[in-house]
Amino acid sequence: MRPLIASVDLAALRHNHAVAKRCAPGRQVFAVVKANAYGHGVREVVSALHDEADGFAVACLEEAAEVRAMHGTARILLLEGCFEANEYRVAAQLGLDVVVQDRRQAEALLAQPLSKPLAVWLKLDSGMHRLGFSATELRLWHLRLQDAAQVAELNLISHFACADERGHPLTEQQVEAFLDLLDLDFNQRSLANSAAILSIPAAHMDWVRPGIMLYGATPFADLSAQELGLRPVLSLEAELIGVRDVAVGESVGYGAHWVAMRPARIGTVSCGYADGYPRHAPAGTPVLVDGQRVELAGRVSMDMLTLDLSDHPGIQVGAKVELWGAQLPVDEVARAAGTLGYELLSKITPRVPRRYRSR
Repeated sequence: MRPLIASVDLAALRHNHAVAKRCAPGRQVFAVVKANAYGHGVREVVSALHDEADGFAVACLEEAAEVRAMHGTARILLLEGCFEANEYRVAAQLGLDVVVQDRRQAEALLAQPLSKPLAVWLKLDSGMHRLGFSATELRLWHLRLQDAAQVAELNLISHFACADERGHPLTEQQVEAFLDLLDLDFNQRSLANSAAILSIPAAHMDWVRPGIMLYGATPFADLSAQELGLRPVLSLEAELIGVRDVAVGESVGYGAHWVAMRPARIGTVSCGYADGYPRHAPAGTPVLVDGQRVELAGRVSMDMLTLDLSDHPGIQVGAKVELWGAQLPVDEVARAAGTLGYELLSKITPRVPRRYRSR
């Protein structure tokens, strides 16, 4: 077995869920578990939150069916709605909450004879301009759907574009656009993602939707997960499989872009972009080896990456490596690589074994 695992701390997951609940007291929680629970393993995450979360949010019907197989009673929110008309029948059989975000989806819903009516969430395009009805369109569809046989509940949902940038003017505009529709009769309302849960109490409404915060990463550029009281859930752990000396002027890795400017010790780790480590991570990206900070040297390859160990002569083959996790925040690695913690976590590939612990 390659010495590479993703170690997942389910106790930290439950802790982060409790933080979300404390930030939004009295609100219900859709724990966002799309994309295999952001790479953490949806089966294990749903099981860990089985008695904690009020519901779960997913991106597609396949994900919803997997969650329903593990939890027979929780509300499951289909965030992008149904892509084909016949999916509404499956959604009804599974007892899902379904987002409806445009005329095509709404008309398909009304055309379906369903085994039981659905909890429908009308999506408002409050300013992100990705999916959703305009305010005028939503008012018209609220009128058409409120007494439809296919609808058990009629709810309102929207999504923030810039809540992770505290003080961004678009966020206030989006809240106002949402509030402007509350003269309509809705059963439930949901607006707050992780950033809004942590910083915008006015957006908490009836249901909140924690995503990245559940997994111990920050939604903000200027506040760390630790400052927010969040605990990292996943640690990507490896070992050094090789150490060698490299002379001044010698290069390391594909393309020979990294060149030793002094006598160097180079360590090799059995982890690469086929495991989900970002190929574009530059030299200098931080890594921990036996608890000591070192830097990436040379290009990340498919199955391996190399580190500059020159300042740590005592490090040898077999030394423990943390690529991100409990001691090295995923957000710090993501910043160095020019991306987000969301991407690093969700891109860990299936060939990396997950190891779970609950305490």
